[in-house]
Amino acid sequence: MKPVFIWFLLSLLICGFGLSSFAAVPLDPEVNIARLQYEGGGDWYCDPSSIPNWLEAFERRTGIKTAKNEVVVTLDSEKLYKYPFLYMSGHGRVLLDDQELDELRIWLAAGGFLYADDNYGLDASFREMVANLYPDSPLIPLPATHPIYHSFYDLPVLPKIHKHDGEPAQGFGVFHEGRLVVFYTWSSDIGDGLEDAHVHGNPPAVREAATQMAVNILMYALTHP
Repeated sequence: MKPVFIWFLLSLLICGFGLSSFAAVPLDPEVNIARLQYEGGGDWYCDPSSIPNWLEAFERRTGIKTAKNEVVVTLDSEKLYKYPFLYMSGHGRVLLDDQELDELRIWLAAGGFLYADDNYGLDASFREMVANLYPDSPLIPLPATHPIYHSFYDLPVLPKIHKHDGEPAQGFGVFHEGRLVVFYTWSSDIGDGLEDAHVHGNPPAVREAATQMAVNILMYALTHP
């Protein structure tokens, strides 16, 4: 995409992203990523350098103005509807009560997009969370032809950053009324690949693959409200 077109598109999204719930709360003038703080014992705060690096790379590569640092929100936060893009990760358990599930469901229906990245250990409880969130809309594998893999960079597959158990990286989605509202990356570790180079010692090619996928995810969310 050309930067001029992206700026035009982004201006439309900022002015009218989502439905009435987002329209009622002014969005930040810069694209930002809100990290979800959740209960259950999982380290929701993992990979602290990943989001600042993600935001910086997105602005540099697309020309779209981003914030410099992430924000942290809970599902009962008044700030939630300022941020249409929500990120969650961790190694352990995630636990949302019924009220939080209701709020997340409303937020997604209003135009929000949730990206979850399993940091090796989140999988079982995240799948349980999704089953409670949308009992009739399970996680389904997304084919390599899905636009999320081609929204800015043309990627053949979801990149695999860390070995874990040796399983191939897989991307899953949840659709609500025909729209992808949840994207979940498993056995991939995109967040680790976005961290500062010295943290995990990933080679440049691996970190570049993670960055390209992260740019695609955020671009997809911006262009498919």
